[in-house]
Amino acid sequence: MLEPELILLDEPAAGVNRTLLNDLLARLRALQQQGKTIVIVEHDMKVVMSLCEHLYVLDHGEVIASGPPEAIQRDERVMEAYFGR
Repeated sequence: MLEPELILLDEPAAGVNRTLLNDLLARLRALQQQGKTIVIVEHDMKVVMSLCEHLYVLDHGEVIASGPPEAIQRDERVMEAYFGR
């Protein structure tokens, strides 16, 4: 049986209690260690920042920033879109 190399997730943290979420994140990290690529659409920034190596931030369907979590956290366009500054 073939295993996928790319794994698409839409809001995996939505409506999930923290215990279940921690288990899910551990499983996703295990898949990363196996060399799997995981694409996540997520609004929970704690999840995104703890799991992702590279981010694309969209605002109204347009990419406004791309890069590692540390760079995204400091990007003024992201702050404006996320916090409405």
